[in-house]
Amino acid sequence: MHQRPHRIWARARLLCPPAFCCFALLTNGSKLRAEPDSQRPQQVQPSRVFRAGAATSNITPPLGQPIVGGWNPVKATHIHDELRARCLVLDDGRARLAIVVCDILGIPREVQDAAKQIVRDATGMPTECMMMSATHTHSATSARGPNPLVPDGTLTDYQQFIVTRIADGVRRAINNLEPARVGWGAAHEPTQVFNRRWRMKPGTRIPNPFGGEDQVRMNPGRGNPNVLEPAGPTDPEVAFLSVQSIDGRLIALLANYSLHYVGGGLRGAVSADYYGMFADRIQELLGADRLDPPFVGIMTNGTSGDINNINVLDKSPRLPPYEKMRQVADLVAQAVFEAHQKIQFHDWVQLGAEQEELALSVRKPTTQQLAYARQILEKPEDAKRYHDREKSYARRALRMHESPDEVSVVLQTLRIGDLGIAAIPFEVFVESGLDIKQKSPFERTFTISLANGSYGYLPTPRHHALGGYETWLGTSRVEVEAAPKIVRRLLTMLDRIR
Repeated sequence: MHQRPHRIWARARLLCPPAFCCFALLTNGSKLRAEPDSQRPQQVQPSRVFRAGAATSNITPPLGQPIVGGWNPVKATHIHDELRARCLVLDDGRARLAIVVCDILGIPREVQDAAKQIVRDATGMPTECMMMSATHTHSATSARGPNPLVPDGTLTDYQQFIVTRIADGVRRAINNLEPARVGWGAAHEPTQVFNRRWRMKPGTRIPNPFGGEDQVRMNPGRGNPNVLEPAGPTDPEVAFLSVQSIDGRLIALLANYSLHYVGGGLRGAVSADYYGMFADRIQELLGADRLDPPFVGIMTNGTSGDINNINVLDKSPRLPPYEKMRQVADLVAQAVFEAHQKIQFHDWVQLGAEQEELALSVRKPTTQQLAYARQILEKPEDAKRYHDREKSYARRALRMHESPDEVSVVLQTLRIGDLGIAAIPFEVFVESGLDIKQKSPFERTFTISLANGSYGYLPTPRHHALGGYETWLGTSRVEVEAAPKIVRRLLTMLDRIR
């Protein structure tokens, strides 16, 4: 069962131990209030010591598990590079935050909730102060069930393995807590992000699997002569957070880039994609090899629901397997390394977190879509198709018809000094991320996608009107107005913890 919705704060003036990082709302919705100093027993003010610790856990699946990310899953026959749960814990003496990023396509909420509960039971740390996310590598096995809108009753063996490994990683990061300094900054790498949704030249047909036509096409193909213009912007910023011990030994670096994934690996081989390669490369550039405790590099997925690494106007030949991943990782890591030389480190900053549940309506097929889906599923296998994926989406339409009418999702914001982080459990379109950055009350803000759940794509209403893969029923599962609702709620939450 999901926990009741409630909000939490960390205030510098509150005398709260790290295990209890913030205020909570009572079950009737009223806030717990701190009594005036004159009415409270006198307490010794804790010293302002900022601490940090990091650790990784191996979450590589066994061979034989299906690799997801493409239309047709294939069994894993090789491990190109190991998958990790990369964990960072921060503590300001009053509040404690945990950030976990897993090299996996997506993790359902019930799996993350189970991991959070283990950490809470073992350490007393509130689950609301933990943010867990997935990178969205397309070269990993799945931890998701058949329908993200319906929690699995029993966790699979791999899901339970991930639960244990995430919880162990957070607990080990807590064990590694030491006095530290923290800084943040941003670099720019515009050459590796492209909007993958394209308007096509007049007269170009763009059929969809529901018997209609779209106005944009996802990934129209390199060198396609009918492309006209991208349907949206990109975000070239690489925001990052760096943590080091008080004597200058690097502890961790967490970055954020709005790039869906890179791909280009071998069929049947498990890989963390460029996310893992970035972690290795930034460690090398920073000279953080062979440290004790080990340095942890982390790349999070920003708002990349409509962003990829393919320049459709470029007709250059494809690179050998994994070469493009390395290329992207090297360029992004180099940009971060150069910007890292200029950031200011702080001996102490205030931490905070806030979490809320947001109820969203689930999209349902219309009467016409439902009838069309049933008609498609009755067609013989050798019948002419209107769309290559029509049967797949006919099944998805029926699944959406049978799904609950509403889903409650977790929204979360974190404060690390003058850095704000928003967390959304969807594959978020870049325009929503840019909107949050522009309107946030913080000096710098970024958004982590696929955090605290994994519910599919989150197009903006404008993109819903254009159609395209990311908006199709079954790919996008919640109401058309979900994106602006989420952005408004997160901005309010950022205001409150500022």
